[in-house]
Amino acid sequence: MLIGDVARRSGVSARMLRHYDSLGLVRPTGRSGAGYREYSGEDVRRIFHIESLRSLGLSLREVGRALDDPGFAPAELVGDLIRQTRERIAAETELLTRLRRIDAAEPAGWEDVLQVVALLQALGSKSAGNRQRAALSAVEEVPLPVEALVEAALGETDPNVAGALRWALAQSGDDGLALLAEGLGSPAAEVRERAVRSIAEIAGDEATALLREALANPDVVVRRHAALALGARGVAEAVPTLVDMVVEGTNDVDAADALNALASRSAQADRIAAGLVDRLARGDVEPSARRRLTQALADIPGSTASRALADLSHDEDRAVALTAAYVLGLRDAR
Repeated sequence: MLIGDVARRSGVSARMLRHYDSLGLVRPTGRSGAGYREYSGEDVRRIFHIESLRSLGLSLREVGRALDDPGFAPAELVGDLIRQTRERIAAETELLTRLRRIDAAEPAGWEDVLQVVALLQALGSKSAGNRQRAALSAVEEVPLPVEALVEAALGETDPNVAGALRWALAQSGDDGLALLAEGLGSPAAEVRERAVRSIAEIAGDEATALLREALANPDVVVRRHAALALGARGVAEAVPTLVDMVVEGTNDVDAADALNALASRSAQADRIAAGLVDRLARGDVEPSARRRLTQALADIPGSTASRALADLSHDEDRAVALTAAYVLGLRDAR
């Protein structure tokens, strides 16, 4: 076949075929009666092989080696192509994400676009100060898409920046809750903790519902943060976890404060006192835990707590007895 026929049938332009010829990749091996060079069937097959290899991302030089070097091993080259393709996809995905976030910010003009881009770049800065300023500016200046704030909050390691990001998310209301809920199921423990702490700072029924669900999370850290937040919101389901925290000595002061806040609602005081008394009655509770339970009981109003403290004032553990007696004295004085 002449070059024009090959171009039509293969889809490779005559110009590219001439380029292949000049590089020695594929040269017409036949001659027509009029002296024109013709491509044989084997030449055409080689053209298709060249196009197949090019479709994998090989350069023409690499294509030539693959076809002509009998010792050429494809494994290493294919591995390089996989790595390069992954890097290219990652770069394109990052660009697509950035464009979507700019679009979500609904910029009114190019000035807004530039501000959003600057804030997005600052959120990814190596400087904690830059990241913190970006988090604060996301509320005060140009609103950033909540997706960007959630991603930053779930990945932030600096406590000051993390606090600023949680504050910014809290200002966005319920918008970020769905993404934060996904964070609760992350395989990374630190991400789960950041997610529940962010949810805890968001007001409203949807956030409270998520925190209630988090009480059953397999991660004990998530359960504890959820319980502390729910205690402050007056949710009684948090009581068992809060009592466990007092017993275990994990954030026990915060847990006791949360129980006190719950107990200030008269309907909950006796229930909370009963829960603390039940734990005190168990034989497997260590002395230090009994002291913490007694101290927690001291802040619970009502007759159930008072009776329990009266009994504890005669406890075998001198520290428990002294604490209970002291608290009873204060209650009587009031």
